[in-house]
Amino acid sequence: MTSSEHFCATSKVIRIAAAVLIGPDGRTLLVRKRGTRAFMQPGGKIEAHEQPVNALARELEEELALNIDPASATYLGHFSAPAVNEPGFEVQAELFLLHIQQSVSPAAEIEEVQWIDPCGDGGLELAPLTRDLILPFYRDSVLTSA
Repeated sequence: MTSSEHFCATSKVIRIAAAVLIGPDGRTLLVRKRGTRAFMQPGGKIEAHEQPVNALARELEEELALNIDPASATYLGHFSAPAVNEPGFEVQAELFLLHIQQSVSPAAEIEEVQWIDPCGDGGLELAPLTRDLILPFYRDSVLTSA
């Protein structure tokens, strides 16, 4: 692989930190960005100097006015899928589980939030990462071991 081929391959990746946020009633929170249709896990891009869990804490505060203790986040793993809003890009997510009691409100680029039963799709259009990987993983790994 030449250096230009390597650059093209790596420039098509979006690195994010994302959360399976579980509320007091067991439902999970999904968000929809302004001007888009698909719902996804809350979170966002990891900056070059950040640890994924710190990026997650920053993004949750910016997007949902939610302050979390990074130590309360349980790491679930690395997941990749086609990006729903950036054609030709792949999202690589570091995923964390968080149980919260606080209320959330959309801020920054988040237009809408929805709490859904994690055993279904809430009747919503879901991003591939959420639909194909994160929710099935949560159902199979976390719910069955609880």
